Amino acid sequence: MPYPDPCPEVAEQLLQKAGTYLPRDMLDKIFRAYQLGALAHQGQVRNSGEAYITHPLAVAEILADQRMDGEALCAAILHDALEDTALPRSFIADTFGESVAEMVEGVTKLDKIQFNNRQEADAESFRKMMLAMSRDIRVILIKLADRLHNMRTLESKSAESRRRIARETLEIYAPIAQRLGINVVKAELQNLGFKALYPLRYQVIAKQLANQPVLRREAMATIEARLAQRIAVENIPFRLVSRVKGPWSVYSKMRDEHKKFNEVMDVFGFRIVVKKVMQCYHALGAVHTLMKPLDGRFRDFIAIPKANGYQSLHTLLFSPLGSPVEVQIRTEEMDIVAERGIAAHWIYKNRGAASSNAQARAQSWVNGLINSDDFALPSLEFLENVKIDLFPDEVYIFTPKGEILALPKNATPLDFAYAVHTDVGNHTVAARVDRRLVPIRTKLLSGQTVEIITAPSANPSPNWLEFVVTSKARTSIRHFLKRIEHEDAVNLGHRMLDRALELLETSLDNVSAPQLQQFLNENRYPRLEVLLADIALGNRMPDQVARALQPNQSSLLGPDALIARQEEILINGSERGVLTFSTCCYPIPGDDIMGYLTAGKGVVVHRLDCPNIIDYRKHPERWVPIAWDRRVEGDFRVELRFETENKPGALAKIAAAVAECNSNIDSVNYKERDVRISVMVFCIEVKDRKHLAEIIRRTRRLNVVYSVERL
Repeated sequence: MPYPDPCPEVAEQLLQKAGTYLPRDMLDKIFRAYQLGALAHQGQVRNSGEAYITHPLAVAEILADQRMDGEALCAAILHDALEDTALPRSFIADTFGESVAEMVEGVTKLDKIQFNNRQEADAESFRKMMLAMSRDIRVILIKLADRLHNMRTLESKSAESRRRIARETLEIYAPIAQRLGINVVKAELQNLGFKALYPLRYQVIAKQLANQPVLRREAMATIEARLAQRIAVENIPFRLVSRVKGPWSVYSKMRDEHKKFNEVMDVFGFRIVVKKVMQCYHALGAVHTLMKPLDGRFRDFIAIPKANGYQSLHTLLFSPLGSPVEVQIRTEEMDIVAERGIAAHWIYKNRGAASSNAQARAQSWVNGLINSDDFALPSLEFLENVKIDLFPDEVYIFTPKGEILALPKNATPLDFAYAVHTDVGNHTVAARVDRRLVPIRTKLLSGQTVEIITAPSANPSPNWLEFVVTSKARTSIRHFLKRIEHEDAVNLGHRMLDRALELLETSLDNVSAPQLQQFLNENRYPRLEVLLADIALGNRMPDQVARALQPNQSSLLGPDALIARQEEILINGSERGVLTFSTCCYPIPGDDIMGYLTAGKGVVVHRLDCPNIIDYRKHPERWVPIAWDRRVEGDFRVELRFETENKPGALAKIAAAVAECNSNIDSVNYKERDVRISVMVFCIEVKDRKHLAEIIRRTRRLNVVYSVERL
């Protein structure tokens, strides 16, 4: 059967573009891929009515514009064949090579696995694509080209599909293109996504950009002529390009900075492209003698490149327009890397390191995602964590040795510590920024030097998750806390099961290995540690497990005697992962306490004088006798009710007195208020009953306080 040839003009156009930089034998291979793809997709049409093969050819043509290699073009032509046709992977591998088959497989969406919803399927498809990217970065270039052509032909989709695809493009694919430095693709994806998601807003801004006053356009032409003349006087070979911000870029600035269209300063700008790096700085000096720069708006991305390899000088100048004009200055190679990012690697494959640097940075970022604990998370959570890493704004921080790390905007010293190494982050206790001690939640600024102070005994705290911004920091903290929680649960569950077995006058050591293994198998526990953790988390009653392990042993003691006979488990406050301190009575060290086993929550600690104790005694099998250890660590919440004089400053005086006692205030609630008296409830953190007594004494002495009592 002869190969069909449904769109020879499009194929010929692709081959002409590829022929400007690829050898003849590779063009033959691309043509064979086209013939195979046309045969595989024979009879299939797009929503627009065109033959389906026009889409893969258009994707390959986008890549040819970026001068991608022949293997990538073959994979682009066949990228939908595995999903939408009967073409086997083995045939692609035998005909075009294993690397082409791997790329096609990486781009292919998951279609055979059942998911709960469309969102989860998309997230899992994204995870698979990221894994394929870690093996071959060209996968994402094909996927971005695929998405770009889909966005160009979005009109044939339903309104709901257009909105979903546009939102996904703006949230995921455009930021990935930016993260990989492919600005020419990023800009078009953003503008097409904006147009599809907010068509009216797009039309208004696009019209504003197109209908700039003639005087403004003339003024821009005058500035361009003066810039060209001034640089020419310096005998610098250059290329000068004027530019206008796209609709999405203008809209983002208006939205984020709450500005009107005519308040956006750098809608218009110029790019000066020179031959050598030193000529960039020479041209900068020439530009600054022509127009004055705005203070604090100069950025040197040549000395300190962006994380995606972008290099350029940026300066904002006062102009005759009455508003600033941005000027970017870079070399020819920097310009290609700025526009094409990692795609420039295939242009400069055999030249210098300018582009391979961007390639290495991109590969490092992808590998970091795949090798992190994030990759083991559920698909939707993994996708959300990747979104956090796709920050367009970055800060550039120096290590004490002068090395540079790029971090997202609002990053903290703790993010910096985890960027250096997971162990450094886990053991962080303090930080110095420019040699001054600062809190580890301080937001960093570009150019600062950060030094991390560690201690072997220090460990991550759950509240660190409230201020770190990088995916690596958040994942490392969560992983550590989960590991500690599991260890605490196993430890506590072991003690609880031992206490239950003691009432049967035996112990876990006396349970035979076959008997224990039989119980684990029957209840589908892979190992003993999982059972013990389940006991601590309240999902299994220890006395029920004990009786199942020793069916011939039985206790003749009644419920109250059972509670009395059990030896108390001592707690020291470090078991926060499996212990919950109740909010009905707020127990603190020094109080007489008990534990109540609650499914999913583990042991909930109550005071023995808690009003709910009467109900808990009805279920002695859930009662866990516990007591405080000699040394207890951490802070514990407690509520204090204050009756105060109703006048300004009373609250401030109480807060100051509490702070003087080294206690933190979690919240303050007004319960009652009349002309003379206010009633306030403070939730504060204390070490123990002695610390609480000190706070009560200190606050009672205040002249605005009538009474203080613990709730």
